[in-house]
Amino acid sequence: MSAAGQGEVLLRVRGLGKSYVQRREFTREKFQVHAFEGIELAVQRGATFAIVGESGAGKSSLARCLALLERPDCGEIWIETKDVTKASRAELFELRRKVQLIFQDATAALNGRFTAAEIIAEPMRIQGLFGAAQRRERAMELMEQVGLPLAGAKKLPREWSGGQRQRLAIARALALEPSVLILDEALANLDLSNQEMILRLLADLQARRGLTYIYISHDLRLVALIADEIAVMHEGRIVEESGAAEFFAQPRNSYARDLIRAMPPLETILRERLQEEPA
Repeated sequence: MSAAGQGEVLLRVRGLGKSYVQRREFTREKFQVHAFEGIELAVQRGATFAIVGESGAGKSSLARCLALLERPDCGEIWIETKDVTKASRAELFELRRKVQLIFQDATAALNGRFTAAEIIAEPMRIQGLFGAAQRRERAMELMEQVGLPLAGAKKLPREWSGGQRQRLAIARALALEPSVLILDEALANLDLSNQEMILRLLADLQARRGLTYIYISHDLRLVALIADEIAVMHEGRIVEESGAAEFFAQPRNSYARDLIRAMPPLETILRERLQEEPA
């Protein structure tokens, strides 16, 4: 998607692990579930890094930790020169401006009682940025940038289409000028036409803002269109990581090969990618 090469690493993950304590349905006995462990990643500034795998692989749990919404049990998450796993609550409040998470279900993620302009302005209000008039002006600018009509500034989320709600979620994520957007199955609930339009929007925003994307998905068709680098998660571990072209041409791991075999034919996608590659 981007023209990123071997450049500066913006986000680095070392030995990351996360478990959850659950209770058995009838006995109420506690037991531990390992969401993921031993995760090692290096995400370059301005690139699109995809994390793929089946449901239950640990992708969404990893996304919440990378977005600083949950603390991992062990390991490190470095954003530029800061290990955020050691950050205080006050430091985390500031660091969350750098990384924003966009969820699969925009309807559930957006406050149904807020207007579009209020939804976009809310992160700025929470962070204590600008006055009310400046926040509203900024919200209107962001609506324009993501392709939403300004006449809809007073609309509630239920009054927008699915594709428009996802654009609204993207605008809200951009309100704090983040360096990283984490997209957790963010296109999964959209039809093909809206998926294509949102992909174009993401490419345009990345080119203009120098954004870094972590794109989490089970849909390799979309991953092939957006990713520069791909990591495959299986049962809570990274089993393969490589450049997108290499991944689709010569996957090394048997699980990765199974994922690719389950896809629709890749010839057209690969041909388009090769045409975009610099000589």
